[in-house]
Amino acid sequence: MDAIIQQLALVSESKLAGIGDLMRVAAALQKQASRDLAPIWNISATVDAFEKLEDVPLGYWPMIIKDDIGFSGAAGIHLDKDRQPFALISSSTDLDVWSLTASHESLEMLVDPYGDRLIAGDSPKEGQGRVSFLVEVSDPSEAAEFAYTANGILVSDFYTPRYFDPLASPGVRYSFTGAISEPRQVLRDGYLSWVDSTTGHWWQETWFGGAAPTFRDIGPIDATAG
Repeated sequence: MDAIIQQLALVSESKLAGIGDLMRVAAALQKQASRDLAPIWNISATVDAFEKLEDVPLGYWPMIIKDDIGFSGAAGIHLDKDRQPFALISSSTDLDVWSLTASHESLEMLVDPYGDRLIAGDSPKEGQGRVSFLVEVSDPSEAAEFAYTANGILVSDFYTPRYFDPLASPGVRYSFTGAISEPRQVLRDGYLSWVDSTTGHWWQETWFGGAAPTFRDIGPIDATAG
C-alpha cells in the first residue's frame, strides 16, 4: 500500500527569513523528506514555501518562522490543534540555524504528527524495566555537529526504527548519519523522553552539559492541562 502523502507549508512571519530563503529551505526539506526519511520510515511528504499564512491551502500542515514562538528556551516546537499539526520555528540571522530547527520539526511532525506516538523498549535508567518512549526522531542527535546538508542547507539527523532495538548489532543503522551508534543512545546536547507506566511519571535522559547524560524525572503529565 502506498504511503499517504503529507503536505507541509513553510511560512515566515519574520523579516529575518524572506521568501527566497523560504524557497531554498523548503527545497532542502523536500529533498530530505523524499530521499532520506521516506525509505526509512515509509512516509511521503511535500514541502512548499508560501509568502503568507493566508496563502496556505487547506490540508497543509504549516511551519511558521517567528521572531518569538512563545516557548522560552525552545528553538522550535510542533503541536496540534483539533488534530491539525503545525510547527513554530524561531527565526535567526543565520539561515543554517533556523533551517536546522525547521528540519528537526518537519521530521518529527511527519513521523509523529500528534506528539503521542509511543514505542515500548528497555529503559536507559537502571531498574525501570520496560517503558514507553515518545517517538521524537531528532531529539537524541539534534545538535548541529551531528547534522548534514541537503542542497547545501543544514538539516537535522534523525534516528531509525532500529533505535529502539534491545541490543546493538553490527552493521545496523541507528540514525541517518550514523552519529548514533547504539540503541537508545543520547548524544551531547540531545535528549530522550519516555513514560514509566508503573508510576505514570515521564522521564528524560538529557545531555546539556557535563561529561555524560543525566536523568530527569518530569513527573506525571496531564494532557488536559496542556
